[in-house]
Amino acid sequence: MSTITITDAAHDYLADLLSKQNTPGIGIRVFITQPGTQYAETCIAYCKPGEQKAEDTALGLATFTAWIDAVSEPFLDDAVVDYATDRMGGQLTIKAPNAKVPMVNEDSPLNERISYYLQTEINPGLASHGGEVSLIDVVEDGIAVLKFGGGCQGCGQVDLTLKEGIEKTLLERIPELKGVRDVTDHSIKENAYY
Repeated sequence: MSTITITDAAHDYLADLLSKQNTPGIGIRVFITQPGTQYAETCIAYCKPGEQKAEDTALGLATFTAWIDAVSEPFLDDAVVDYATDRMGGQLTIKAPNAKVPMVNEDSPLNERISYYLQTEINPGLASHGGEVSLIDVVEDGIAVLKFGGGCQGCGQVDLTLKEGIEKTLLERIPELKGVRDVTDHSIKENAYY
């Protein structure tokens, strides 16, 4: 069960907004973009009937339903949606203390931690170039074998991205990781260029 709190003031404000949409059964959907990272943003959007996702959790409120995004739900623990008035009028506030907290820890399996940081920290940056990276395997005492896809394939900057960006980030986050390698890197160490 979600522990998100929507205060009465927020409920009344949202209910008023929803009533102006002229859409019977319209509700809201609460989700977080890039949950578990420093870039996490908590969002509330209108949700017309049928727009919710099958895996969403329905939070039945007095006059409408709030649909909670399944991926975001753990990060919305202890979140509070409130409506605060001030002399400028009022505004909806969302406090989600756990939005940026990673859902992995030192005890999580190595491959889960690598995949988590790839999804939350590395891929959002690569997405602006239409690229992505995924974990294939962890080999030989902690070397992560990664596969580039999308706009990263065949890009001349892949080696630099791999070493300067991805490897640095992963080694900072996961101390026992020894390094990363591109799945297409078949170079034999003796013949490698330095």
